[in-house]
Amino acid sequence: MTDIEKVRKIIKESENIVFFGGAGVSTASGIPDFRGTGGLYNNADSFSEAPETILHKNYLLAKPAKFYEYYKKCMLYPNAEPNGAHKALARLEEKGKLKAVITQNIDGLHSAAGSKNVIELHGSVARNYCIRCGKEYPLAHVAEAENVPLCTCGGMVRPDVVMYGEMLDADAWQRAQQAILRADVLIVGGTSLTVYPAAGLLDYYYGDHLIIINKTPTPFDDKAEFVLREPIAEVLEAVVRRHLWG
Repeated sequence: MTDIEKVRKIIKESENIVFFGGAGVSTASGIPDFRGTGGLYNNADSFSEAPETILHKNYLLAKPAKFYEYYKKCMLYPNAEPNGAHKALARLEEKGKLKAVITQNIDGLHSAAGSKNVIELHGSVARNYCIRCGKEYPLAHVAEAENVPLCTCGGMVRPDVVMYGEMLDADAWQRAQQAILRADVLIVGGTSLTVYPAAGLLDYYYGDHLIIINKTPTPFDDKAEFVLREPIAEVLEAVVRRHLWG
């Protein structure tokens, strides 16, 4: 029996699965990861400052025009569509097996694929709000603005994402902790598990089966029952086949 077949058997027999994912989940949708070829940290040659500098909350307030120039070029992919990984997870949830998707991504593709219980640790580009009056705006308002997106009140509109210098949303963090604590199976995919505090969520897992799907090694590989190096979309599509439940 192959590892894929063993993982499929675990999923078939479980009713409490949680998925925890990162940037690698969305690369098949045309969204680059952070440090890979063409990634965020290697795809901003026209900017003299590091991503950590530009994507800081203070930089947005001090240099909003330059922030949005970078943000629109390197962070927004409005035409991206859910790939096989997103769709497979949505199907698992539809069948009542997957209880939560915990994601470090801000692209909103899990929700677009149909997943309902999505915990977005770092927020979403799909949500934006005025820093003056709080009025909410869709992604299009930011993407289509010529320069800095503004509210009808004149205030600046900012993305509802966690920037450098900001804390994770306390409610999202607590929900993620509880989901992982209750899980029998934890599938981790598309993340190097080196970015904290998000990677620390694995310390809350006491379930039976830890499955890691990532192209490169992670610090938690030795704790996993299965470590799969294949592309995550291919793995999840192979695991969640139409005939899985008969």
